[in-house]
Amino acid sequence: MPLKLNRKIRYGMVGGGPGSFIGGVHRKAAALDGEIELVAGAFSSSPEKSKQTGEELKLDPSRIYSSYNEMAEKEAKLPEGERIDFVSITTPNFTHFDIAKTFIEAGFNVVCDKPMTTTLEDAEELCRLVKKHDVVFALTHNYTGYPMVKQARELVKKGTLGKIRKVVVEYPQGWLASYLEGTGAKQAVWRTDPKQAGISSCIGDIGTHAENLARYITGLEIEELIADLTTFVPNRKLEDDGNILIHYSGGARGILYASQISVGEENNLKIRVYGTDASLEWHQENPNYLYVRYGDGPEKVYKRGNDYLDDIVKHNSRIPFGHPEGFIEAFANIYLNASRTIAAKIAGEKPGEFDTDFPTVQDGAIGVHFIYKAVESGKKRAWVNATYKPPI
Repeated sequence: MPLKLNRKIRYGMVGGGPGSFIGGVHRKAAALDGEIELVAGAFSSSPEKSKQTGEELKLDPSRIYSSYNEMAEKEAKLPEGERIDFVSITTPNFTHFDIAKTFIEAGFNVVCDKPMTTTLEDAEELCRLVKKHDVVFALTHNYTGYPMVKQARELVKKGTLGKIRKVVVEYPQGWLASYLEGTGAKQAVWRTDPKQAGISSCIGDIGTHAENLARYITGLEIEELIADLTTFVPNRKLEDDGNILIHYSGGARGILYASQISVGEENNLKIRVYGTDASLEWHQENPNYLYVRYGDGPEKVYKRGNDYLDDIVKHNSRIPFGHPEGFIEAFANIYLNASRTIAAKIAGEKPGEFDTDFPTVQDGAIGVHFIYKAVESGKKRAWVNATYKPPI
């Protein structure tokens, strides 16, 4: 924490009420290191449910709000040092823009779940608003928070792999292999509803994670793509499976596969990157190991927690080798780095060397652009130009 800020960073949450999966994940991640404190919230569009969640979380009743608009207005009137330092947005996709815009214009920093918005116009407007109001904006592409993902990126940056030729990233799940939304299951209902999820389900929900992971590790930008998107489950309104061929800047080729109907799969995000000199492989379900392979030598296995790893990897680890770190810890790294950057901003100090290593509002815009291009290509059944630079 910055030396001049001798208190915890305070935040409020929008969403994360009864039945929410991701809201609880965000709260656990934010609390993990003891540097961030939840002090306020508008946890549901229902005032009664918001009050229920706030009471369960033992919050001051005066800071349990009936709506995010009330929360932004009343928190902004509190003295600096008492009001929230940032808002965490854990609501369905279609609400992200209005909530983020409201808090940014009130001067608050933001941590937002992905995808950032449901339209590219809204994503670009958030980019402009973040710059105008000079706030910190973090997007929870939490898989970039894993230590060994950061080690993979360092190896690519150092040239260990040589020139990148091919990227294969896949994210299969099986939980939507049946018409689960027809049973009223909350998580399935909003993720497959165009009014709440936007123009895409599978690509918007998990395909963006795969795209972001590949770009984070390799630094490569997509130039063009062709997508085969399918809705396998009858009566489903959005796609539940996607297969995408990618041409990256610099000539590399890519394959991105995302699926919600791959029966038996749980959360099997994995990536392989092939260069002229070596290749690497990382699995989210076995995240503490990074495999590097050579054509003329034995395979190397990098293990989390060891002293031979790069400094940024050590910065994002908490316990010694041999003790697994996982999903919550990776999520917590996004929160911790963002909160330390916010703390430095409040204290008028420069953030630590690795504290600004988290996905930003520009990453959010890139992700929304990727969704739109994948859907466009899927409808045209053709290659589309996917080059993009978000507003600065």
